Amino acid sequence: MKRKIKAGVVGGAGYTGGELIRLLLNHPQVAISFVLSKSNAGKKISSVHKDLAGETEMSFSSDLKNDIDVLFLCVGHGDSLKFIEENKLPKKIKVISLGQDFRLDEKSVSGDRKFVYGLPEINKKEISEAENIANPGCFATAIELGLLPLAKTNHLKEVYTTGITGSTGAGQSMSETSHFSWRENNVQAYKTLNHQHLNEIRQTLKNVSGKKAVPSINFVPWRGDFTRGIFITSQLKCHETLPELYYQFEKFFEEHPFVKVVKDPIFLKQVVNTNNCFINLEKVGDTLVIHSVIDNLLKGASGQAVQNMNIMFGLEEDAGLKLKANYF
Repeated sequence: MKRKIKAGVVGGAGYTGGELIRLLLNHPQVAISFVLSKSNAGKKISSVHKDLAGETEMSFSSDLKNDIDVLFLCVGHGDSLKFIEENKLPKKIKVISLGQDFRLDEKSVSGDRKFVYGLPEINKKEISEAENIANPGCFATAIELGLLPLAKTNHLKEVYTTGITGSTGAGQSMSETSHFSWRENNVQAYKTLNHQHLNEIRQTLKNVSGKKAVPSINFVPWRGDFTRGIFITSQLKCHETLPELYYQFEKFFEEHPFVKVVKDPIFLKQVVNTNNCFINLEKVGDTLVIHSVIDNLLKGASGQAVQNMNIMFGLEEDAGLKLKANYF
C-alpha cells in the first residue's frame, strides 16, 4: 500500500477550511498532519467545525511543520503571499493557495515559487507538473466554465452575466449583509461591473482564445438568501444553432469528470455538497443564454483544491470527491 500524502492546512477555522478538513479526513490517500489556526490553537477542531464531531480528535495547532507533502493556504486575500514570504518552506512541499494572491500571471511568482492557475478543465497537464497552485475564485470558476468552449472556438462576444451566491461566499466573519435578519427574504446586487474576479476571468478567457484581448464581460453579482451555491447566467449574441453549441460544449468537457452539460433546466440543489458544475444552454433568436451552477465552497474552493492535489500527485482526479448532492 502506498504511503498516504501528508497534508497541512493553514487557516482552518473558516468555511473553506472546514470543508477542506472534511474532504481530507475522508480522502482514502491523505493524512492530515496539522491544521494551523493561531486564534484557535489548542481547541479541538470539532469544537469549531461541529459537523466533524466524532470524525477527528485533532486540535488546532499554532506551529508549522515541514514534514508534509502538500500545504493548503485557506487564508484571507493577501495573506497567502505574506505567509510564503515570512515562512521558508522546503521546496519539496507543494503549495495550494485558495486566495487570489497568485491567480494573475503578473503575480504568479513569489521567490522561487511559480504558481499555476488551478482550473483543471484547461490546465490539467500544467497542474500535473506543478509544485504550486493558485486555486481559482468561486465566481470565476462558474463563469469561466460556462464560457470556455466559446473562447476556444473564437465565438465569444460581449457577455452580460448575472450571478447569485449564498451567504458563505462572504466568509465566516460577520458583517451587516451576512446576518440572518438581513439575508432572509432578501437579494441585493453588489460590486456591479467591478467584482474582484473579473481580471482573473478576462485573463483565463484570453489565454484560452489565444487573442490579445477578449470581449467585455459585464458582470453583476447578487447576494442571495441561502447559504451555499452559485447560479450564473451569461448571455451573448451567437449565430450557431443550439445542437451545434451543445456539441461544442460536450466535446470540450468530455474528459472532465466534474462538468455536466445537460439539456434540462438546472438548479442549485443539483450541485450543493458536490464538486460538480452543471451547464445548460438556451437560445432565443440570436441570443445564447448559458446557465452554470456550482457549490461555492467545493468546486468554487476546497473541492477544486483537492481535485488539484489529486492531479498533482498522480491520483484519480475524483479521489475523495465522490459526493452526493443535498438534493432533498
